[in-house]
Amino acid sequence: MRIKHTNTWIKFSIFFVVAIGTYLIIQYLGYRTMHAIPDGLRNFDAEASIPICGRWKDHMPRTRNAEVFHSYMEARKLWRSKIEWQLTRQEAMHILTSVESASKKGDWGARALMAYFYRTGLGPLPSNNVLKEDINKSVEIVRQGVAAGQPWAFYDLGVAHHHGYGDAVYNQDFAWAYFLKAAELGSPDAQLALADAYGKAGRLEEEREMVHCAYQQGHGEAAYRLAIEAEVQNRLKEALSLYQDGVRFGCDRCASSLSLLFGDGNRRTSTEQEKDEFKQLGVFVDLDREKRYREISDALVVNPDLKFSRLDEFLPLPPAKLPEWRGVSDVITPEPDGPPTY
Repeated sequence: MRIKHTNTWIKFSIFFVVAIGTYLIIQYLGYRTMHAIPDGLRNFDAEASIPICGRWKDHMPRTRNAEVFHSYMEARKLWRSKIEWQLTRQEAMHILTSVESASKKGDWGARALMAYFYRTGLGPLPSNNVLKEDINKSVEIVRQGVAAGQPWAFYDLGVAHHHGYGDAVYNQDFAWAYFLKAAELGSPDAQLALADAYGKAGRLEEEREMVHCAYQQGHGEAAYRLAIEAEVQNRLKEALSLYQDGVRFGCDRCASSLSLLFGDGNRRTSTEQEKDEFKQLGVFVDLDREKRYREISDALVVNPDLKFSRLDEFLPLPPAKLPEWRGVSDVITPEPDGPPTY
């Protein structure tokens, strides 16, 4: 009996050890799977070679359904026409219905905006709230964009992993791998994220190159960063041109900076030499220019989508004289005719 009991105990012990070992292996494999860089991505290394200067337009659908696109754009323009708490419930519902419909029909811009609406909700007041936050749905839509190889989605999924929301686990390696891929595909936001990383690593030339990549694609924040750098280094003519480019791209801070500059005639912190250089560039107290840039800045606070392709026609830099001004509508990029293009 004792021998039989001993054999049973040995068998049970072996079974227990095997079961524990199997459980630990499964847990380890699950951990490795959860923490392995997704296929098609690679780890970001701030000391490695910088990515090529990609253009996001090269990685987006060549065509868009005109009817779906225009339905989405009309809804987006209504959403951007006022601060969100000012929307009526009827307006908010119209925006949601139109954008959601365009998203389901495949318009990538509508999908990106629906992901944003699910992340933040639509309608901040009880009187106009038409969509509650649903982070999981937001990430689900972003993943659709990633599956389609679209730059904005790789960046947005990187942000999700960076903060750890929805089913995107908090993982900085994942986040930066997605940022790297997005930058390679030309996402200006991702290029600026990499620029920050290179700057922290002391690679200032690489930082500037990434910022310049975003600037070349008409990114307002990139223009602002380059303008600040040029101004700090006393390259004032270049700084003015970069601020002007930033305004053209829709950069609120660029418009605000030029408004303040023409309100004072120089920077309040300017040295005497810098004040002289501003004068040589034709920069004096100019309340007309100050007012026009302020109006543009105010318009961008409400609608960051605005672009100003006609800026130099109605608000050129000195020494050019100012033409007649009827308002911000003079300089806003007009709606394009024909099918939607990039």
